[in-house]
Amino acid sequence: MTSRVRSVTFDTHNPYELAGFWLQVLNAPRPDDDHPGDPYAAVVTDSMTLLFEQNNDEKAVKNRVHLDLEPDIPRDEEVDRLLALGATIATDFRNPDGTGWVVMHDPESNEFCVLRSAAERAATS
Repeated sequence: MTSRVRSVTFDTHNPYELAGFWLQVLNAPRPDDDHPGDPYAAVVTDSMTLLFEQNNDEKAVKNRVHLDLEPDIPRDEEVDRLLALGATIATDFRNPDGTGWVVMHDPESNEFCVLRSAAERAATS
């Protein structure tokens, strides 16, 4: 018998608001049972569920787990789109030859990476 990952859970000050950011990032609909002020909010996609849980503790150190995003569009366009949604760049590891990735923060400073799209990787193979 084995276990499966049911969801990836984030501690957050405002579950509804942070889930709203990730709903836009992943182009997912908001579940009907998520409401402002609830202690939990979810982002459900075909491949995973992100759960946002109310926790008022401050983030103290770097995340030990993070998400790697592979966009359908070119990486740099996705970075620009995410910046417009409220993300910030933490560290930029893009290289002049087009390889590399960008470490970003969501609105509550959770880290995630934006990788090159599959098409970009295929073009440099």
